[in-house]
Amino acid sequence: MENWKRAVIAASVGTATMLLLKGKRPAAVLVGGVGLAVLASEFPNQFARIREELPSYVRQGTKFLDLAMKIGSRIEELAEKRAAQAFEELGEY
Repeated sequence: MENWKRAVIAASVGTATMLLLKGKRPAAVLVGGVGLAVLASEFPNQFARIREELPSYVRQGTKFLDLAMKIGSRIEELAEKRAAQAFEELGEY
């Protein structure tokens, strides 16, 4: 990889990070996209493989989020039951 490409990638990552920390999300995405485009121009075969496998990544992420939501709702139900029991116990005194 040529030095100027490394510099563009490093500068875009650093700038995108700073913009995210400052709360300027659209600008950070734009600058990060520039660095990603330069990186993709250097490694087109790897990015093509990632692009082909992207649907499976999305499916796995969706399954993980569904599982996390089910666990969260179950924890919420248990917390409500426990709070109700504690309130009933306090009412007995």
